[in-house]
Amino acid sequence: MRISVSADMDEPVARLLLDELTRRGHDVRPHGALRPGADAQWAACSEAAAREVADGTTDQAVVCCWTGTGASIAANKVPGVRAALCTDAVTADGARRWNDANVLALSLRLTSEPLLKEILDAWFAAEPSDDPEDRRNVARVGRLDAARSDS
Repeated sequence: MRISVSADMDEPVARLLLDELTRRGHDVRPHGALRPGADAQWAACSEAAAREVADGTTDQAVVCCWTGTGASIAANKVPGVRAALCTDAVTADGARRWNDANVLALSLRLTSEPLLKEILDAWFAAEPSDDPEDRRNVARVGRLDAARSDS
C-alpha cells in the first residue's frame, strides 16, 4: 500500500512510524519535518499528505502533530479525505470500519511505541463496513465535500 506520512516535528515516534510502515511492506512518502526542505507547518504538511490520498497518488495517509488535532483538521479540509484522530486501537478500528477513514491522525505527544503498533494493527486489520446505515453516513460526508467545493 502507498502511504503518505506527515509530521510537523521530527520526533522519535514519527521516525518509528516511518520505520514501522516500511517494515510492514508499505511504500511510504514522507512530508513535513520527515522530508528535508519540505514545509513542516502542521497545516501544510498535513494538507500535502491528504491531497495525495484525495488525488490517488497514495492509498492512505498518516498525519501527525503534537496533539494530532491540527493535523486532523487540516487533512479533513481536503475534499475526499476522512481523517480520524485515533489515540487507541479501538478508535482506529471504528474509524476504518464505520467511517471508512482514509487518513489516520496521531498525536506525537501521546503515542508510545507499543500504542503505535496497536493502532496500526487495528487500522490495517479493519475493513470499511458494508452496513447500509454506515454507507449512507459515509456518502453523506461525501456530499458535504461536494457542497463545500460548489460554494
